[in-house]
Amino acid sequence: MKVEVLQKKHKFFSLGFAARLSMGYEIIFTRPTKGSVVALLKLARYELEKLQNTAVFIGCVILIFTLYTAFRPLPVLDSISVIRALNTEEISETQYYVDDMQLPIACSFDKSRSDMCEMVGDIRIHGNSSSVLMASNNKKGRSSITLNSYARKLDNSAIVTVTTWKIINYQASGKMRKCSRRYTIPAIVFSTKGFNGNLFHEFGKVLIPLYLASRPYNGTVYFLMSDKQPWWITKYKMFLKGLSKYNVMDIDSQDEVLCFPKLTIGLKGNKDLTIDPRSPPHYSMINFAQFLKSTYALQRESVNDFGNLRRPRMLIISRPETRIMNNEDDLVELAGIMGFDVVLREESGYDVQSIAKFVNSFDVMVGVYGSELTNMVYLPRDAVVIQIVPFGLEMLAHYYQTAANDLKLRYLEYKVSLNESSLLGGYPVGSQIYTNPRAVLHSKGYADFKKVYMDAQDMDIDVTRFREILFIAGELLLPC
Repeated sequence: MKVEVLQKKHKFFSLGFAARLSMGYEIIFTRPTKGSVVALLKLARYELEKLQNTAVFIGCVILIFTLYTAFRPLPVLDSISVIRALNTEEISETQYYVDDMQLPIACSFDKSRSDMCEMVGDIRIHGNSSSVLMASNNKKGRSSITLNSYARKLDNSAIVTVTTWKIINYQASGKMRKCSRRYTIPAIVFSTKGFNGNLFHEFGKVLIPLYLASRPYNGTVYFLMSDKQPWWITKYKMFLKGLSKYNVMDIDSQDEVLCFPKLTIGLKGNKDLTIDPRSPPHYSMINFAQFLKSTYALQRESVNDFGNLRRPRMLIISRPETRIMNNEDDLVELAGIMGFDVVLREESGYDVQSIAKFVNSFDVMVGVYGSELTNMVYLPRDAVVIQIVPFGLEMLAHYYQTAANDLKLRYLEYKVSLNESSLLGGYPVGSQIYTNPRAVLHSKGYADFKKVYMDAQDMDIDVTRFREILFIAGELLLPC
């Protein structure tokens, strides 16, 4: 630090060296040198002789130490430590570092949901062999880990359709296959198999986790799709375009070695149809809904957006195969009498933008427990969701209740009684089917539980009871 001291000619009433600097000297700082420190000491000695004040000298020494500490160069951090520190932030709460591989890699092995690894450095992926190659300084030589890229690893019926990937560590990069193509932006590997085809699982296992993994890149990320399903890409083309500027790659068909500076394999699995805003990247279901509204050009952010000059619109979702409402026409008539503009329609298909715009035009959605209720993500804020819960399925209703609450929707629930259910009369009086559905689930397993309560049950809704729910829905939509 070179110090040039320009002393003014007038006399100071000094309270110490620091006061003199602030009142009468101009100081210019550059890199500290031994000579500069000596210069400051001489200046301090001059002040001491002039003022005969020991306290001034002590203040000078303290100032010298402070300036030297503030401007001295910082030590260079270990690059691997920096990489690990940066990557740790975006990994789930359950974190395991593969220390024996000694790589810039962070992996999360959640016990019930998913496996995910995030890597930085010399990363080479060979899709045809489902392998990722990494170079490191590991003296033990080659080592590897395996994982799949679907966000629900313990569902065997889903996971058997998903490709297993191997991450291989090489001691020297020269031993790895050479890059056929090298990219300068990150990439994410994910699977389109599993439970895709069911709207609830498409959002919970792929779309929401993919949003969380890619949104922080602001479009500058490649999607490497494993287990290609062309219909899925067509269906969610606009969604994918909203997250990435680039075309989706079918990674399984690639016999070339593609090289990336950063690669993520697998998606972090949250609880179905929810986002935990406390975890990185700290998004919420509201953020996700806003992304959908922007992607599909939806006009209504809130139910109040077009004023209150029209009748509130109600969508009743029809189910044609299971959990059928036998008297749905009676519900349509009732809602019309109570002042709603009602549409009865089955919500399915591949034109997601049309579905999204259609659903966004409603103030109330009514539906039986099932994946079609997932379309609530397109509703305007403060809309009303009425879930009709078939007999015995009360323990599962929370999935859509939680989603509705997180989306800032008003949630109402209609529980079907045994008298309204087609299950009545199909089993002996006092059967566990009637008295303890939860025990049936635990003793028979989910498959048998599903056959009884989901696949073999229809219902006749009590119009008088349902009128009370519709009255509350109308009250909720009144302007404050």
